[in-house]
Amino acid sequence: MKLNAVLAATARLGIALAASGAALLALPALAGDRALIDFIGFSEDGRYFAFEEFGVSDGAGFPYSSIYVVDLPNDRWLPGSPYRAEVEEETPFQDYSADPARELALAAAAPALARLAIHQPAQVLAMIGDGVPDDDGQHLEFALVGYFPGETTDAYTLTMDMFPLDSSEPCEEYLTEKAKGFALTLSGTETREVYRDASVPASRVCPLDYRIYAVVAPQFASDLSSAVAIVSVFPMGFEGPNRRFIAVPLGN
Repeated sequence: MKLNAVLAATARLGIALAASGAALLALPALAGDRALIDFIGFSEDGRYFAFEEFGVSDGAGFPYSSIYVVDLPNDRWLPGSPYRAEVEEETPFQDYSADPARELALAAAAPALARLAIHQPAQVLAMIGDGVPDDDGQHLEFALVGYFPGETTDAYTLTMDMFPLDSSEPCEEYLTEKAKGFALTLSGTETREVYRDASVPASRVCPLDYRIYAVVAPQFASDLSSAVAIVSVFPMGFEGPNRRFIAVPLGN
């Protein structure tokens, strides 16, 4: 399976802030670019999933937005995706959720979203929120949603495994260690590995860490055929670790 590496190559590897990546992580004054995510939804037939990744770039401070449309059966981006926009004006962090970059990216993606009928809402089956304390993001339990309040069916557990992996970037020079790859295993009615990195895609640059963020599915989904795991990936950026997102299809 080819992973759609849902990442903008925003990390700038010419880091002169410290002698090593470990020293960078130890400095509390550094603040990386922690992107947020908005689930746009699924196509009527459940084949396509779209989401937006947005924030303010570290260093320059420019607001950006990237909209990804994922072909789930083939685990790849739709040709032309991602639809990106960046407004080259510094924006206070507290204002970036309403910046014009999001409007520009949505306008660029709108024809594809309409053509593919991507208007089925995404239902969050489970999520590890950013404010959950002491959670390493390596396990997430979830289930399909029943009709009555609190009713669920078909319980599952998603488990992540991380490991050192070769990258096309000189990560050891910047991080003093190899970049990391990851694998996801889904347990439930059966146990199967849904994804494993063979190498680190260049678009991820030099990942320091990965965490399971959420599992989403089309509203009223009765199985996992169109369900998607959302994984946070943390590459080293100009001012510290950034966050981007990867979408991993969970269907067979």
